[in-house]
Formats: sequence, C-alpha cells, structure tokens
Amino acid sequence: MAIRHHCGSDQDLKSIACFLNLPLARVAQPLNIREESHMKIWLDGKLVDESEAKVSVFDHGLLYGDGVFEGIRFYNGRIFRLEEHIRRLFDSARAIILNLPWTQEEVCKFTCDTVAANGLTDGYIRLVITRGPGELGLNPYLCPVPTMFIIASTIQLYPAETYDKGLAIITCATRRPAPGALMPQVKSLNYLNNIMAKVEAIQANALEAVMLNEQGYVAECTGDNLFIIKNGTLLTPLICDGALDGITRSVIIEIAHKLGVPLKECSLTRYDIFIADECFLTGTAAEVIPVVALDRRIIGSGKPGPFTDRFLAEFKNLVMNTGTPFG
Repeated sequence: MAIRHHCGSDQDLKSIACFLNLPLARVAQPLNIREESHMKIWLDGKLVDESEAKVSVFDHGLLYGDGVFEGIRFYNGRIFRLEEHIRRLFDSARAIILNLPWTQEEVCKFTCDTVAANGLTDGYIRLVITRGPGELGLNPYLCPVPTMFIIASTIQLYPAETYDKGLAIITCATRRPAPGALMPQVKSLNYLNNIMAKVEAIQANALEAVMLNEQGYVAECTGDNLFIIKNGTLLTPLICDGALDGITRSVIIEIAHKLGVPLKECSLTRYDIFIADECFLTGTAAEVIPVVALDRRIIGSGKPGPFTDRFLAEFKNLVMNTGTPFG
C-alpha cells in the first residue's frame, strides 16, 4: 500500500490500514547467520563448514552476476520436484552457454547429500552455479571452470499470519525487461530488476509488488507467479508476457486439472486483478499465498476465497507426500 507518503506517523499508517480493512505489511527480521554456523555447504565437490565456503573475488558470478541458480523446497524428508528444478537449472545454463561438467543425475545426488548432511527434514535449498573465476572483463570464455555451491537451510518470505489473512500488494513502476533484452526463463544471478521492484514494495509498506511488462500487461511479482479466479475460472499470465515458468506455477496448473477448474493462460492487466474474485501468488519460497488487495483496492471479499483454500490444501497434501527422499 503506497500510503506512507500521505501520513505522518506509524499510528496514522495503522489507522488508514484499519479503515481500509487491509493487513499492514510487516517486514520479517533478518536471520542471525551466526546461529547456523554448523551448516555444511556443498562447494565444488566437497561438503565444507559454512566458514570455509568461499569463492574467488574473480568469480564472474560475483563480478557480473554471470551464472544461474535454483531455489528448491524439501518437506517431510523429501525434496519436492527435484528433477524438474535440476532440469530447469540445466536449461538456464545452456541458454547462457554455461557448460557444466556434471550430469543432472549427479547434481540431484549432490543436492540430496547436502540436505542429509545438515540434518533437516523441512527447509529450502539454494543451488548456485557461477561462470567461475576468470579475468577482469566480460569475456565468459576466459572462465574455464564453473563454480557450484549448494546451501540447505530455511527461508520465510512472508509473516506466517499473511498466509491466513492474505497480502495487500502494490503495482511497482519497475518493469520486467523485454525477452529480447533479457530472457525471463533464465534464472540468472542478476536479480537487480526484481530487487528494485522489491525495494519499491517495501518503501510503500507492502510485502510484494506486481511487475508489468513494457506493454502494461502483468508479468509476475518480484519473486512469485500470479493467479486470479474470475467466475470459477483460473487465470494466469502468459509466459511470453514476462513470467517465469515457475515449478509451483506448473503444480497449480496440475491441481486445476485434477479439480476440474477451468484454466486460461492469457494476458492480464491490473484491471483483471482489480475485478477478480480471488487472487493468490505461487513460488518455491513463497509456496501459495493469498492476495486480498492491490493498490489499496479490495479483491473479492477482501479475504482468502474458497478456490484459494482448495488449491492451498491440495498443494500442502502434495508437498508433504511426494518428492525425492534424501535420508
């Protein structure tokens, strides 16, 4: 909600949010990294202590954001959609001409080994492959060996209560790049576009923001895909409008087919969200979270709706009972 500039204090902000019957954004406190000093990181073929997990200052992933990554969830001792994530990782690497010396099967095993070494049953994996160390300058062919590291930890994007009450989000001014400038299907290490959109959201006292493409169509949020329900039909933006072909997005589409909910992938505008009956976001880190307002306009009843509840219940059942065991 972009209302902080129009009020003089936090109390004013709370009063306006109360008047609009919208949930007030609360930014999660940062994790105390020192509490996780026992963490084991997979780095270039070895599991090392967190304090020993270091990359070169000449690594092009650090210098230029040259590399790819995946965020992956694991639940109840199983990694959810591991093979799909690794397949997308390899597709991203291939798209940027980053040749990998490992097979997909090997990377799956490395990922399972990392989670098992950290003694977790539920959490989040960040798998990163950089171009590797090389010379100063953009030339990627001067980086002979890529660097890979795998982190198994935990993550919480939004406060727990927002999954029950829903998010109030904004539309940000930062636009998604055109596919001709930067391919949205590549999960690259250059996330500055998303970060600047997230900054806009936080400055407007919101936890998330809708990003439009240059034509004004909805692409996605800063780290999530977007869905709406209108007259019993599930709608989501086209991939070609700038959305990432999200793994959780695909899961929701599978659930829609299972439940017999009509599905339409199409170009959407802010208007479509304003008049929607329900709205929710999806992502590996975000999971499935309801949205109850956009730009201070109530969506539907202003509460998470029955379709959202059904999709969330099906999603929870799926993640808790399927996946690749790592024990």
